[in-house]
Amino acid sequence: MAHNFAINDNVHHQQQGPQGRADVKERSIYTIVTCLPIEADGRPRYRIRSTTENVERVVTEEQISRLG
Repeated sequence: MAHNFAINDNVHHQQQGPQGRADVKERSIYTIVTCLPIEADGRPRYRIRSTTENVERVVTEEQISRLG
């Protein structure tokens, strides 16, 4: 499986609440900083940085979506 996003792409990230439940907060906009290696479970991972806060996260591809 290949990465579907590239460095500097802006994406939406849906925050998750406890036990993986979707949080009711609005989706945040992040920028892809790094495409991480695909791990043993086959899911591409990314390091993303918030465009509005000083926050970075490591997420799997299913946790982000394209803008628009």
